[in-house]
Amino acid sequence: MLKVENLNCNDAKNVIGIVDPTFSWKIKSDTNNVIQKTFHLQMAVDKDFDKIIWNYSEISKKSTHIPYKGAALVAATKYFVRVKVTTTQEVSDWSETIYFETPISDWQGTWITPKQTEVVTVNGKTYHRPFIAKKLFELKSDIKKARLYISALGVYEARLNQHKVGSDYLRPGFTDYDHHVQFQSYDVTDMLKASENDLSIQVGEGWYSGYLGWHGDRDVYGNCNAVIAQLVIWTLDNQKIVISTDQDWCLDYSNVVMSDIYDGEYYDEYLETPTNGKFVTFKRTKASLVPQEGPAVQQIKTIKPVAIFKDPAGNTVLDMGQNMVGWVQFQNINNIGKIELAYGEVLDQAGNFYNANLRSAAATDTFVIQPNNRKRYEPHFTYHGFRYVRLSGFSDAVTAAQFLGIAISSATAKTGIFETANKEINQLQSNIEWSQLDNFVDIPTDCPQRDERQGWTADAQIFAKTATFNRNVNRFFWKWLTDLTIDQKLQNGSVPVIIPDIINGLFGDGLSDTTAAWGDAATIIPWTLYQAYGDLAILNRQYDSMKTWVDYIRSQGSNEVLWNTGLQLADWVGLDSTEDSYYGATDGALAATAYYAYSTKILAKSAKLLRKMSDYNEYRDLYQRIKAAFQANYLPDGVHPITNTQTANILILEFELAQKENVAAIADNLVALLAKNNDHLNTGFLGTPYLCHVLTETGHGDLAYKLLFNDDFPSWLYQVKHGATTVWEHWDGIKVDGSFWSDDMNSFNHYAYGSIGAWLYAYVGGLSQLRPGFEKSMIAPLPNQKIGHCQCQLETSYGSLACTWQLEASELKMTVTIPANTTAVVVLPNVKDKAAVIEQVNQVTNQCADFKFQEKQQQTYTFMNGPEFEIFDEVDEKVAVIPEDAVGFEIGSGHYQFSYTSTMN
Repeated sequence: MLKVENLNCNDAKNVIGIVDPTFSWKIKSDTNNVIQKTFHLQMAVDKDFDKIIWNYSEISKKSTHIPYKGAALVAATKYFVRVKVTTTQEVSDWSETIYFETPISDWQGTWITPKQTEVVTVNGKTYHRPFIAKKLFELKSDIKKARLYISALGVYEARLNQHKVGSDYLRPGFTDYDHHVQFQSYDVTDMLKASENDLSIQVGEGWYSGYLGWHGDRDVYGNCNAVIAQLVIWTLDNQKIVISTDQDWCLDYSNVVMSDIYDGEYYDEYLETPTNGKFVTFKRTKASLVPQEGPAVQQIKTIKPVAIFKDPAGNTVLDMGQNMVGWVQFQNINNIGKIELAYGEVLDQAGNFYNANLRSAAATDTFVIQPNNRKRYEPHFTYHGFRYVRLSGFSDAVTAAQFLGIAISSATAKTGIFETANKEINQLQSNIEWSQLDNFVDIPTDCPQRDERQGWTADAQIFAKTATFNRNVNRFFWKWLTDLTIDQKLQNGSVPVIIPDIINGLFGDGLSDTTAAWGDAATIIPWTLYQAYGDLAILNRQYDSMKTWVDYIRSQGSNEVLWNTGLQLADWVGLDSTEDSYYGATDGALAATAYYAYSTKILAKSAKLLRKMSDYNEYRDLYQRIKAAFQANYLPDGVHPITNTQTANILILEFELAQKENVAAIADNLVALLAKNNDHLNTGFLGTPYLCHVLTETGHGDLAYKLLFNDDFPSWLYQVKHGATTVWEHWDGIKVDGSFWSDDMNSFNHYAYGSIGAWLYAYVGGLSQLRPGFEKSMIAPLPNQKIGHCQCQLETSYGSLACTWQLEASELKMTVTIPANTTAVVVLPNVKDKAAVIEQVNQVTNQCADFKFQEKQQQTYTFMNGPEFEIFDEVDEKVAVIPEDAVGFEIGSGHYQFSYTSTMN
């Protein structure tokens, strides 16, 4: 049976606020080798499709990211969409109908702000007190539909008739407010009454005017907050009523005295709330308002504490059992007066509550409570990174049951499953996933707990590939790249080290503008998204930014093929650094030029895909010249880099900067450096993401596994062994003796080293793409006895791609699932009797009409083959070696099982 499922619009369904719709769907079938031949899309303004406005058919196997090509869409209008397909076997029925709705295009409302901002002082620091904009109105007719369009300079929470509007937090989100601010569109039809109604919008400082950045700055974008809203109501008697913000709205305050992203919230029930203030128009163009681009920040999980205890210092401490991001909600029982919840990630060497690594971030929620009150309390406009909470002012009878952890993150759909029979590896994967969730709070932050939480570009590009395995982050990064493009233009082509650029291009230590690997997020992230999701629109959208970045590097110094000027962060916090230094030992110009070559290569590939052939020829030539200059300056003997570090060799191998005949020798050089370090890494931010990849791809997969299984310092499992539930910023964030690396820069929730996750999926689980979006995949796991069993699954743009393997004694069982409308190259590893396995494979694959088994005669398989990737001929192809004891074949969609005797004992 053929069925079309998961029709969506811009990676979601039934969403309000879409302006440029693209459509994707997945095909489900009981038969194998299903390939789409045609599709038929219909769009209408009614759910019965009596009023069709777009009737589009195409002879194509493409089923992802199909752009709308009809007449101009009308603002504030709901559109219904459905699709049917014809495959090589049969014709489907119409899919389930979805809808999307366009936002308003004309704002009758104006930006308003209190005539006089109320400034409060808490613990010696000043804040703008959150205010409330209120509107009372009466409706005399029954409501047909109603929409609330809303934004703020700051963060807001809207309530209609005392009920929270939507399930989002920290709206409108963090953008470069000087240039654009998102607005949200909510369906509030069921919240209105045909009588008296009350709309209130509380606005806090958020990222707009609160404390922001590690320098202690505030008012980065403005020194007061503002709100704009427009409630549009259509009644059953055909009236259209518009209620929008103006100077006549009522100004009110709640008991929230202050609420700050870093410092937390202060709530006082004894405080009188002034109500005699006035609003004035805030001079801000409405042209900067844009519909929401990325997923909303929402509650993703609730977590019950695992313990409450007294630490040696006498503090009452709550243990959530998981380093998380959000806050703690509590029910008041027998508490009167001032109570505090202070947040921290770890306990110190003596077992005491510890939060010195948060630096100036107070991360404390304070509640002053009246008697006889059993309400539940939680903050409004803040969030914390924490596992432990120090409780002050609570009665001695306080119990863990009174508390509940509220975990928040940008609402990205889970796409990956990676589970093994090894508990430590599973915990590592859990740590990676949690660090991603915790740091994907509207932007990809470096850490979620201290006075920083900024969109560091290197961290984002390093982790992007792993992120695409764990969650659907397409629109998440799409939104963030909007700010990257804006801020890049403001810096004349340079890409700032953090986005949004709250430091105006300046970093410190004599470094201005940018640095390699950080700025290369402009090219690497769009390319990574294209590979993961197959949407060429991301390259088209970001192409000018990518090109501008490469041209910026090209203009540095006197030699256009080397980047040997400026201070480079290079292999940040590499363990081969000098004592008390953050800078790894790898030469900065070597690392910078390596990334320059890689970005130029990505740009040339993108130019060809976009049919910009003049650019393609220019940047292909530039890439070749950069590569030659790199070899002459940083790899003079062809094998040993000028700084012979692990990271230098890793970058040369990963970015394919050596002559082919020298690759094996460079890999051996890396192996020797690891052996010299007792088979342990000493890499930082640049070397770590690619270490296990290059070892595996050069035939040293056993050593990659050894690095994975190391559990002493430094290693991934060292953190697991020391109780980590998220990934640390430093390999020795907690030292062997229990002391800390430092108080100054020591996050226990950084995802950069979690980039090993991409290797776990691709090599342990065996899933990687041969064509963008996994239209063609490679399923080639590397079984290991310490893993024993692995279930690896990825929800691709086409459907579920999966590989499960189990090693029992000498028998290897392997099950693969290939989604409809795709193909895969399957490699069965460690085959003892190839003839028997080939016969077994023939029995399976002969069921497929178009995919007869043919063992690969060559012992290599070229990744990303196909005409669109034959770009640099001999220098562009990545090659995966199929060992002599493996059987490889290409096959169509379906579910297949194999079982055979393995060479592994």
